[in-house]
Amino acid sequence: MQIVAITAISLATLGIALALPRASLADSEPVISGPHVHDNLAVYFVHGESAPGPVPLTLQEALGKGSVRVIETGEVNELKVENTGDEDVFIQAGDIVKGGKQDRVLTLSFVLPPKSGEIGLAAFCVEQGRWSARGIEDVKAFASAREAMPSRKAKLVMARRPTAAATEESADDARAADTYASQREVWASVASTQEKLSGRLNETVTASVSESSLQLSLENEKLQKERARYVDALQKAGETSGDIVGYVLAINGRVVSADVYPSNGLFRKMWDKQLAAGVTEAIGEADGKTVSAPGKDAAAAFLTTASSPQAHEEVVNDLSRRAVREADEAVFVEAKRGNGSWVHRNYLAK
Repeated sequence: MQIVAITAISLATLGIALALPRASLADSEPVISGPHVHDNLAVYFVHGESAPGPVPLTLQEALGKGSVRVIETGEVNELKVENTGDEDVFIQAGDIVKGGKQDRVLTLSFVLPPKSGEIGLAAFCVEQGRWSARGIEDVKAFASAREAMPSRKAKLVMARRPTAAATEESADDARAADTYASQREVWASVASTQEKLSGRLNETVTASVSESSLQLSLENEKLQKERARYVDALQKAGETSGDIVGYVLAINGRVVSADVYPSNGLFRKMWDKQLAAGVTEAIGEADGKTVSAPGKDAAAAFLTTASSPQAHEEVVNDLSRRAVREADEAVFVEAKRGNGSWVHRNYLAK
């Protein structure tokens, strides 16, 4: 079987002690505050108790410390990652890694344990036009993960794509066809995002050095300035309370997505990066119309409705599982450790 997510490693061998987090939001009514509004973006916050135990490093933190390597394999949809440090590292679906032969977006949320060894990492390309070194970047590795996927459509593709373990009974050519079809959808979403941003900013956001790179588009100076207006208005609202564990976003008057974490500590580490991704999507979707933000009851209903259908659970391997629930209007993905304790919840409107 081709490894496209995380190599199976015995939890007992690694000697990992995993604390179970609090009860599922699906089992209780979410506590919501907000909205906090800037232009066409409204942010709501999810409140709850934090799970005990240390907060893992983010991928960007670990790359900055040099305790994690993200390694090019020469395969478009598979990288490798190794945690050489002594702390857990949280990787979130939608993290964009810059470098290698192409910039990639990672497709699964999971916790990478200390001294992990090299582990397979599922990915999609977000830079269709390159397959060689870019400037002085290392073609064999990835140096940063500062940005997150700003396209809900691309995230839906990742949410709906079965893991390798879930598709091991199917033929290799069928899996390859499914992967290629999903990859084409991701490329289309990247091109659409670039086109929308260029139109809203009245300036092309594609970079001459690699026009297909989503990462380089997100580094566009005019886009950065426009994002700063939103971020300055909204970021502090997420830093005022110690019981915030997640957020819900509404764009143009419609609730579109949410992310919830086991603790306030992990939420705070992810907040600026995820807010920037939501802001980027809002800029691309701005239509000049003034629409009232939905009330907080709409945000709560979105979480409840998305997480209510029967879950389809997939075992990635000993380290990771995920449960996918698809309602009529939304998709909910819950990423879990091998023992069943959850590490990330993502909600996406269709």
